[in-house]
Amino acid sequence: MARAKPLLPSGLALRAIGHGYKVFMLQFMKGSKNYGELIAAEKYLPDLTIVQSGLETFVSKENPSPEDVKLALEGLEMAKKVVSENKYDMVILDEINVALDFNLIPLNEVLELIRNKPSQMELVLTGRYAPKEILELGDVVSDITLVNHPYYHGVEAREGIEY
Repeated sequence: MARAKPLLPSGLALRAIGHGYKVFMLQFMKGSKNYGELIAAEKYLPDLTIVQSGLETFVSKENPSPEDVKLALEGLEMAKKVVSENKYDMVILDEINVALDFNLIPLNEVLELIRNKPSQMELVLTGRYAPKEILELGDVVSDITLVNHPYYHGVEAREGIEY
């Protein structure tokens, strides 16, 4: 039986673009150019800009590499710049909550970014493990619980589905 999937950041971006929004998505902790949303944005969606700020490899929560930390901090600085320039209707900070949970970026700077965003801008923060301080500031907060996944049954990530 097929089940509906929650609206993911790329789905939200597509919806916004359909209504004439300009969208910027910064993907924390991701560095592979083989993500389907990157390919689609480059080919078909001129109003969607996606930038990655991470390595192609998984980040170790217990022992992130100095490069993981550096790229996450650079991503946060880019997010601040993009938000302050106010050229986009929607800014999506994909997996920023995971970057916070992994202690790659400081919470106080993310809270300041949220508090200082332009009022008409939609700012979307995604990822598991959002700190309570961020949850308290959110206008809309969703908790998506994974119930089952092909990975649990030995199926590797599939091109076009998981990435």
